[in-house]
Amino acid sequence: MKNLRLKSARAILDMSQEQLAEAVGVTRQTIGMIEAGKFNPSLQLCIAICKTLGKTLDDIFWEV
Repeated sequence: MKNLRLKSARAILDMSQEQLAEAVGVTRQTIGMIEAGKFNPSLQLCIAICKTLGKTLDDIFWEV
């Protein structure tokens, strides 16, 4: 399942995949795969992404 909430939160901050990737210590491809729903990130990576975007885990990763 695509993670449109991650893409949206990143876009609101006018942050590219590359910028987010550098901030959390992964490659741009990893961020792209998370957004495409093709990669299940570790909890540590999820937390780093959320802190960087100023969001909670529920905001970005919780599926309703």
